Parts: sequence; structure tokens; C-alpha cells
Amino acid sequence: YRPRFSLAHARTYGRFSRHLEHVLSVIGLASGIEQPFALTALVLPSGNFFICDTHVAVDPTAEDISEMTRLAAEEIRRFGITPKVALLSHSNFGSSSSESAVKMRVALGLIHDRLPELEVEGEMQGDGAISELIRTRLFPNSRLAGTANLLVMPNLDAANIAFNLLKTLGAGQSVGPMLMGMALPAHVVAPSITVRGIVNMTAVAAVDAQAAVEAGRRP
Repeated sequence: YRPRFSLAHARTYGRFSRHLEHVLSVIGLASGIEQPFALTALVLPSGNFFICDTHVAVDPTAEDISEMTRLAAEEIRRFGITPKVALLSHSNFGSSSSESAVKMRVALGLIHDRLPELEVEGEMQGDGAISELIRTRLFPNSRLAGTANLLVMPNLDAANIAFNLLKTLGAGQSVGPMLMGMALPAHVVAPSITVRGIVNMTAVAAVDAQAAVEAGRRP
């Protein structure tokens, strides 16, 4: 992932992608990471949910989705929450052979191989991710129990649209977007962020910075 950017054009406002290029040029990616991803949290009356990738990866590959899921699961654990992952699609457990559905199925296999302890299932539609009753009726042998709290979307359009709909209809609070895969903690907030949102992101960055220091990752 090679950003195209000049320090002469740095600004404190503008497109998310432009600011991301600044961060990548200054801080860069963590070792072994090929591109960054974004995770957004929603605190709703019905529960806490995390969605990715809401801002960065336009059309991630199966490999990207596998890596994105791994990084998101790590981030969720830092919140003291056990990740329960649903790989979302218009397809339910092989009901479609479309390119995006196949991509999610391939990603599931990669995740199972790399993270056998992670509670993850897919590909599935959104209602099956939230409702265990619907999911078990469609797929009784699901490795996912209860309600998924990490919703992994097949592309940026799906993730960003779902996030904004849930944020508006759910009357909840959002935290993010949280950049994942960076060499050091850094985040880019949206222009519409509230004061509370800035406080939330500052807290996330501070906790991540402390974890980076404890892990020996220093500037």
C-alpha cells in the first residue's frame, strides 16, 4: 500500500483518504501488514456491534478479509469483549455462487485455518448474524452461537451504508473509525464527529498507545 502524498498539501480538513495518506507516510504500516483497514463500533440499545471495513478497503480480497477479521478481533478484545464474527453477504451458506459470496466463503476457510479458536461463521445474510434462531434454522451446525458482534462486510459500500443506517435508526453512539494495521496508534476522524466522539477516539488512541509501549513498539 503506497500512499501518494506531499507534506506541502497537509491539511486539518478534507477527505478521509487524503489524511490516511498523511498517516501512512509518517507512521507506516506494522510489520507484515500490506494495507490498513478501518473498524467502527456502534453502541446501540440492542447491544455493541463492530463493523468493518467502513472507510478504507474498497473491495477487499478474501485474503484481505481474513487479515481484516484478525485485526478487528484483536481490537475488540482490547475492549474486553469476546469477538463473535459473522461474514456477511447476500448469500446464505452457499445459496449463491456470485463473486462476492464465493469471496466470503474463501475468507471463512482462511480464517478457520489461521484462527481456529475464533468464533466465526459465514457467509450469511444480516438477519442470520443477529438472530441465532434464524441462523440455526438455516445452518444447524454453525460455529457461531448467539448474536454476532463483529460484522464483516464484503466491500466498503456495504459496510459504510450499514453503519450509517444503523447509527441513524438505532439512536446509538459510534466509536471510530479505528485504523487497524498501523505501526503505531493513529486514527482519522470524520468531519461529522461530535465532541463526545473525539473524546472516545482519544481514549481508544491512548489505550492503544499504552499497549504499544508495553509491547515494545515505540516511535
